Amino acid sequence: MVPQTIAWITARGLFGRRRFLLLIPLPLLVVGLAVLSRGFGVAPENWAQPVLVGLGLAVVLPVIALIVGTGVLGSEIDDGTIVHILTKPLPRWQIVLPKLVVATAVTTVTVSISLYVAGVLAHSVRLGLGLALAGLVGSLVYSALFLAMSLLTRRPVLLGLVYVLVWEGLLGNFVSGTRVLSVQQYVLTIADKIAPTGLLQSKVSLPVAIIMSAIFAVGFTVLAIDRLRSFSVAGETS
Repeated sequence: MVPQTIAWITARGLFGRRRFLLLIPLPLLVVGLAVLSRGFGVAPENWAQPVLVGLGLAVVLPVIALIVGTGVLGSEIDDGTIVHILTKPLPRWQIVLPKLVVATAVTTVTVSISLYVAGVLAHSVRLGLGLALAGLVGSLVYSALFLAMSLLTRRPVLLGLVYVLVWEGLLGNFVSGTRVLSVQQYVLTIADKIAPTGLLQSKVSLPVAIIMSAIFAVGFTVLAIDRLRSFSVAGETS
């Protein structure tokens, strides 16, 4: 079993599960609100922040990444099919990396298209591209984080929601120190620096956003690989 085969099995599993249907409504909501706001002549200053940031970057991106990131490996652990993969003589990184690539790609396509369309409607193609690129970075970082969570706990979705809603959503808005550990702030800064329009309000510097994104992505990927090494053939930690 080669990494390409693992990636194919992972993608087929994602598209074959009902949870994939959960990926459709939220991006459509972002585009729909942007189209309605533009169609009714509402000034972008009045709707861009809540739609692009409050909904797109703060809700749609992490929730989609949570659904996909915890699903590429967590579901196999739950139903026991991970045993088939673990019995193959493969380094654990050749299992984790293809799944991370699939999770990142699916999340990016699902989220970035809607962010691009909404950004164009709000201001310009440049803003749309900035949001799409930020969506790509966020997809990678969130996917690594949630993939690792699926190996660290039996309740990765619950823990992921706590991080997104409490840490990023609640504390991130009121406690400035928590923003350094907020993926949402990283992607917001990246989009704002690519397309400085005044519609986005980043709260961390670009160097911090880039460095911390790399640390999160690499760190949680390494953690996931190391954690998978501790799994026995039965799929339990030894």
